[in-house]
Amino acid sequence: MQLYYNVEDKPPIKKMLLAALQQVMAILAGTIAVPMIVGNGMSQSAALFGAGIGTLVYLLITKFKSPVFLGSSFSFAGPMLAAFSGALSMSIGYFGLVLGAIFSGLVYLILSIIVKFVGTNWINKLMPPIIIGPTVAVIGLTLAPNAINNMMTGNVFDASGKSIASTYLTLLCGLVTLIMTIIISRYSRRTFKLIPFILGIISGYVLALIFTIFGNAFDVSWLKISWVPDFAFIKAIDGIKEFSSSKEFWSYALFIFFSFVPVSFVCFTEHIADHKHLSFVIDRNLLDEPGLKRTLFGDGLGSMVGAFFGGCPNTTYGESISCTAISKNASIYSIISAAVMCIVMSFIGPLMAFFESIPSCVIGGLCVVLYGFIATSGFHMLHDVDFSEHKNIFVVAVILVIGVGGLAINFRKVEFSPIACALFLGILVNYLVNIKKDKNIDKNKDEDKNE
Repeated sequence: MQLYYNVEDKPPIKKMLLAALQQVMAILAGTIAVPMIVGNGMSQSAALFGAGIGTLVYLLITKFKSPVFLGSSFSFAGPMLAAFSGALSMSIGYFGLVLGAIFSGLVYLILSIIVKFVGTNWINKLMPPIIIGPTVAVIGLTLAPNAINNMMTGNVFDASGKSIASTYLTLLCGLVTLIMTIIISRYSRRTFKLIPFILGIISGYVLALIFTIFGNAFDVSWLKISWVPDFAFIKAIDGIKEFSSSKEFWSYALFIFFSFVPVSFVCFTEHIADHKHLSFVIDRNLLDEPGLKRTLFGDGLGSMVGAFFGGCPNTTYGESISCTAISKNASIYSIISAAVMCIVMSFIGPLMAFFESIPSCVIGGLCVVLYGFIATSGFHMLHDVDFSEHKNIFVVAVILVIGVGGLAINFRKVEFSPIACALFLGILVNYLVNIKKDKNIDKNKDEDKNE
């Protein structure tokens, strides 16, 4: 893919800031949605701060060569809820969040050490394009229902929370966002092509605002001011003080360990898929340079630091990669600016409330493009795969049907997502359909040696 700005390029300040804001808009919904789902008083502004600082840590560890943003991980929503349900008080629950993020981050650090000594060839053999391609496609396709649901049911609300817009109006707002994003990205001047998401959101938001004003119910909740994020580590420190005995402490710590660590191994596979996807977008193999050992280390440490402040373990965002692909701006300076922007924005209460006031139907329209780009990028990775061989069809078919079909396996409090199940079964099927070939190769090698 030909980029307007490559990884090392530094765009003019105006374009750089606009590209950074676009990255923020792309990851905003997911990043603040996780604390909303978990509840228990979690701060959305703190999650945004954690995402920003976690991204900076990741960029530093990866030597500023991997242009992707880290945001709140949905995979850890279950363990995060478990941290509160298994706690004696809310403060102890926050301690569980931070401790769980440390445990999961350590898994990444250990894996990075293993990769340092054994290399990445085993990963390329275990997960070739025929595995990674459809898996990336599944990531986009499994997110698709969320985009459509937002477009159809993301009603415009008044200040009391009462719905005032019909499904048709919300759908119209989402479609306007979608169409304007496409038109701007395709036909506008190069300056505007760098920020199609921002202009698309503005278009949809203005239309939603008009509907709201004519309904005499403009949402002014964004005027409520809260200037300081409610950092997780403050409550976590209070939680440590509430343990009545060391036995109680270690019992809860063990519970957190078994809640968070298994999910980390599931996220490891998604980490590889995301970085192979990003490698495809920027036409560089990130598993070789800066290397998987650094991306894993950066993701793990960034997740720890992010959760220390925001309570949410972080992960690389496919939305960020799609934003890079659509805008053709892979500049690391834009990602750095986006991270700093998130940190600053988290302290501006009215701005945070304003972001939260953007109707979900508008975000849904934007996500149609974002998730669609993730899916099509995955399919594009299969361009060298020979589908005249049935064995390749079997592998791709299993991954797509298992992933899009939504197969998820729950083991105690650990959920293996459809993406993880699709990836694991895809690897198994790929091995099964190639056993005969591998045996023939080994046989031929033995015959050559005998000669």
